[in-house]
Amino acid sequence: MFNVLRERLQQGYRTAGYPDQPPPPLPERFRGLPMIDSSRCPAPCDECRSACPTGAIDLKSDQLHLDMGRCLFCSDCLEACPVGAIGFTSDYRLASRTCEGLVRTDGDLQQLAAALDDKLKSLFGRSLKLRQVSAGGCNACEADVNVLNTVVFDLSRFGIQFVASPRHADGLLITGPVTEHMRIALQKTYDAVPAPKLVIAVGACAISGGPFIDLPEVHNGADSVVPVDLYIPGCPPSPWTILDGLLRLLGRLGDNEHGATSPLGR
Repeated sequence: MFNVLRERLQQGYRTAGYPDQPPPPLPERFRGLPMIDSSRCPAPCDECRSACPTGAIDLKSDQLHLDMGRCLFCSDCLEACPVGAIGFTSDYRLASRTCEGLVRTDGDLQQLAAALDDKLKSLFGRSLKLRQVSAGGCNACEADVNVLNTVVFDLSRFGIQFVASPRHADGLLITGPVTEHMRIALQKTYDAVPAPKLVIAVGACAISGGPFIDLPEVHNGADSVVPVDLYIPGCPPSPWTILDGLLRLLGRLGDNEHGATSPLGR
């Protein structure tokens, strides 16, 4: 018993101070908010678009567009681009209320996820119960969602908890591309959640189908079956990205807390 108490005193307070304090330094290999500099690419060569495994990069009106909802943050486009027109910053704030807000273009500002309206914030802002549904996921996004329950993040201190039954939930947190075998199960789970309810899509698979996009066995994400209120991109998204999106949805964060970026073209 005394050994346990001594070890606890030695470890000290382990829960991160976020959001009052910024997250701890992220590793150098972390890939956050994509940035595009078309001035480096006056004559688009199409190399980055050809290299992208999910079609996240497109060329419209001679301007590059990168869809974070499809992006796997795999760096294939970085390696393919001969002029460094695409880069990834260390900004973990990626969530959006709309699919359109996930599309990055040359020099545009990130549209941080907007909060719920006042009525829904009054209902869910202090207590949000979520039923997590893995709709065919590989367990990467599921693992990073589970990390939020550890002592470092302590998700419950924000009033957000995961529950076992949709009958006890205020909404769903969905991962995976929604396989055909999970489509009906997802729909029934959504129907079982009492209204009003929220739906949060976590990861490229749940947003667009990810690497499985347009395969006949999947339905290209959650919003093909149920309405989605928050999109959190990544493959998988960092736990900081997920937490940031959830807190912004509930109106617990302002517009510019703890943004972290690094110059394009490392």
